[in-house]
Amino acid sequence: MNALLNALPAATQSILARLRDAFAADGAELALVGGPIRDLLLERPSPDNLDLTSNRTPDRVRLLGQAAGADSTFDIGERFGTIGFVFAMDTPDEIVVEITTYRAEHYPDQTRHPVVTYGESLVDDLGRRDFTINAMALDLMSGELVDPYDGQRDLYQSRLRAVGDPVLRFQDDPLRMLRAARFVAQLGFAVDPETREAMTSLAPELARISRERICTELTRMLCGPWAGHGLDVLLDTGLFVQTMPELTLLAEEAFAERTFHREKDLWEHTLRVVEKVPNRPALRWAALLHDAAKPQTRSISPTGEVHFFGHERVGAELADALLRRLGADKFTIERVSSLVALHLRPAAYDIDWTDSAVRRLVLEAGDALDDLLDLTACDITSANERKIRQSERLMTSLRTRIAELEAQTAADQLKSPLDGDDLMRLFAQPPGRWIADVKDHLRELVIDGELGPGDKEQASVLAAAFLNLPLASTL
Repeated sequence: MNALLNALPAATQSILARLRDAFAADGAELALVGGPIRDLLLERPSPDNLDLTSNRTPDRVRLLGQAAGADSTFDIGERFGTIGFVFAMDTPDEIVVEITTYRAEHYPDQTRHPVVTYGESLVDDLGRRDFTINAMALDLMSGELVDPYDGQRDLYQSRLRAVGDPVLRFQDDPLRMLRAARFVAQLGFAVDPETREAMTSLAPELARISRERICTELTRMLCGPWAGHGLDVLLDTGLFVQTMPELTLLAEEAFAERTFHREKDLWEHTLRVVEKVPNRPALRWAALLHDAAKPQTRSISPTGEVHFFGHERVGAELADALLRRLGADKFTIERVSSLVALHLRPAAYDIDWTDSAVRRLVLEAGDALDDLLDLTACDITSANERKIRQSERLMTSLRTRIAELEAQTAADQLKSPLDGDDLMRLFAQPPGRWIADVKDHLRELVIDGELGPGDKEQASVLAAAFLNLPLASTL
């Protein structure tokens, strides 16, 4: 085995050796390709999955993988020439290996569905890949690093460059343009000028790509450590508005900032918040969108003060519309919209807040509380160090208050002592909106400490007063 593979865990090296021996016995070629080579050269963490390529057809690959001792086989990608294998380990972990037959791809009608034909050489197979840093292979038979497109040089120069003609690469699969931004965000690389120019000219081609694939790539990009750089690439190439037209005004604001610098630029602030918040997908989306409605809510008072009244509410609606159009999952849509709607609430915290005000915030945030507090803490990007320290102290104080109150009262106790059945029985009334109104009223009294969490008797009296109705029965 090549010394490059010594960075892999011993179990992974053992599996690759078994596969090499099985394919060698058949006179076949076998190489480790793509992302795993890139990450090994960058000394990044070992890849979870291993991608290999061979000159054997899928039916033969299946037999050779089984001969190497694979515990199970899956062929979900067989129509594209890929057979997958799972190798069980002594631990609960397992190693997944995907082996793809050398192939060439042809896109006959500018759809995203290629016609796949099998290729004859490793170099030709590498030539169909997206970027040079992903077009390297380690020949497991000879131990040679195969790098026909100077990917290693680009890797060490932190440059992202398309393989061959970038226009052809992106016309074949426009999603590769978003992958470019994702690699920028993950690796901190710069995009080669010719590749960037092709991305700019072909940005409208993304209309051919499904919204779900676009959403997946955008999410991966937002979760990168250099997500701000990735967003800048999207903005400069026109891909930002192409993928997220709901943010056109934010993009226009960003371009205006580069001409007329202001004390606190909205775009630069947004990029800083995105990179500061913890790497959780919904939280990263919320960071991108938390101030996105400021351009359409901007107003100037007679004294010249700039305000953004209601930008959190408008922003929540914008986030909901954008993520629904992209086909995001229900959890992400609801979590991001809620975070955007509430992101100003913790920032308004003061040590004079009552316990009931803190409890109300906790209840409104629900299970998004940690995300909300993290977003608010990272939303502080002032150049004034004193202001930053003051805000950090307030956030620390709020977290402490929340922890103390949670220790005193379980959150599920902060609800109306009476449920819908109780209320219908007490007042002999049919179901209706009135039940929610009464329960909300009683819950507020519990939060304010004016009603015990389980005091049904007093709750009955207070409900009767709220409705101005006599009790028809007792509980």
